[in-house]
Amino acid sequence: MIDLTTTYLGLQLKNPLVASASPLSKDIDKARKLEEAGIAAIVMYSLFEEQIIHESLELDHYLTRGTDSFAEAMTYLPDGGMYAVGPEKYLNQVAGLKKALNIPVIGSLNGVSKGGWTNYARQIQEAGADALELNLYYIPTDPDLTAQELENAQVELVAQVKSAISIPLAVKLSPYITALPNFARKIVEAGANGIVLFNRFYQPDFDLNELEIVHSLDLSTSAELRLPLRWISILHGKLNTDFALTSGVHTANDVLKSMMAGAKVAMMASNLLHNGNQVIPSILNELETWMKEREYVSINQMQGSMSQKSVKEPAAFERANYMKVLNSFRTLP
Repeated sequence: MIDLTTTYLGLQLKNPLVASASPLSKDIDKARKLEEAGIAAIVMYSLFEEQIIHESLELDHYLTRGTDSFAEAMTYLPDGGMYAVGPEKYLNQVAGLKKALNIPVIGSLNGVSKGGWTNYARQIQEAGADALELNLYYIPTDPDLTAQELENAQVELVAQVKSAISIPLAVKLSPYITALPNFARKIVEAGANGIVLFNRFYQPDFDLNELEIVHSLDLSTSAELRLPLRWISILHGKLNTDFALTSGVHTANDVLKSMMAGAKVAMMASNLLHNGNQVIPSILNELETWMKEREYVSINQMQGSMSQKSVKEPAAFERANYMKVLNSFRTLP
């Protein structure tokens, strides 16, 4: 009997396939179908720091508008339907998913600064989330902001969020960090129970006809697996934390590679968005078939088996591999 179970953030999962943050979690029926198809856990779409701050300021504006006009103004409240605070809908969705599903539900916060908005971490926990994923998505544009200042602020943010909750915390990182192993260690020391690699940055494009900036969502391919695969392989065994691999998980082979690198779970979104939940059973069946043919009895048995500390040629993950690839290329005659 093949054992597909794994443990992530202290959560016992029936298999390593997790639905990562996407619009699918906005629909309870779609989330339920993901569970029925075999997904082991679901990460909520992100609640953004900017969204919380903007809508809180908007509510404050309407609560205080006209307070100097007449004596009864302090008892005036705007119409709740028109000025409802958006994050409340998010919290209700967390509660709704927890009520409808039997698999773990992981909340998601997206932010970069300390502040009162981090109280929503506790509210997501109170809504029933089994764990929280903090997405450190930030594009530095100020030449005066140093890498050290930015990293210190993000480490402090992780510590603040962790102090507000008792459920496990995972932190989703960008690949564009100068010394990733050191920064990841600081994130773990600040309280993170898991590291998610990597965040996908959606790059703007130019419309040359309209001379406008165009924003579009480009789904991933399996080729994008290589970046997180490399770094999880390097970090496995060096940090006492759980790793989740995201970006490029489309096939059973992608899941197998993720496990062998040292990840506890493989997170999928693009394939689910493009092809629907029907891909899940086939991936799980192929996963089990591959393991039977090669006499693996459990997912746990293979986790980290091809990480840098386990392979015969550790330098394959470093500069030696870079030089080898370049030297192997041959131009056409």
